Amino acid sequence: MGRQGLLVSFVAGCLWCLLSWLPFSQAEALTPIKLYDLSYEKCPAEMQGIVTSGSNRDANCFLIKGKAKNATNKFIVDADVFGRIYDGNGSPTFENRGRVGTIMEVPPGESDFEIPVSVAANQPEPLQLKQFKASGFTSQVRPFYYDNDDI
Repeated sequence: MGRQGLLVSFVAGCLWCLLSWLPFSQAEALTPIKLYDLSYEKCPAEMQGIVTSGSNRDANCFLIKGKAKNATNKFIVDADVFGRIYDGNGSPTFENRGRVGTIMEVPPGESDFEIPVSVAANQPEPLQLKQFKASGFTSQVRPFYYDNDDI
């Protein structure tokens, strides 16, 4: 290896060393959030029609409610909620889909949350809510979710 090769290797090594000391964005790390005390109720009249099934079939709007426990001392945003929702016959309401929604903000400690979901009108109640969990970030990762004043 010639003089130029040694110089390039040295500079590359120095850059790698310097960059390895820079902190990574905290948004890259997912933070788990425990969800419990789950229940559901029909959406208020003003929300009916806002949440749709993604097709032209009739759908019922429900609010899934519960408690979220953020065990960190950090404010969590953009928490994706995953779970299984079954109808009164034990049939899945979201075929091939585990993500049911997003909790925009989860402060440290325990807090209440609610997520609107739509279920095909031909699926009977009572709904069964199973295996719910969430994970989020310590900074905004989806700017299109926020008003321009929030960014």
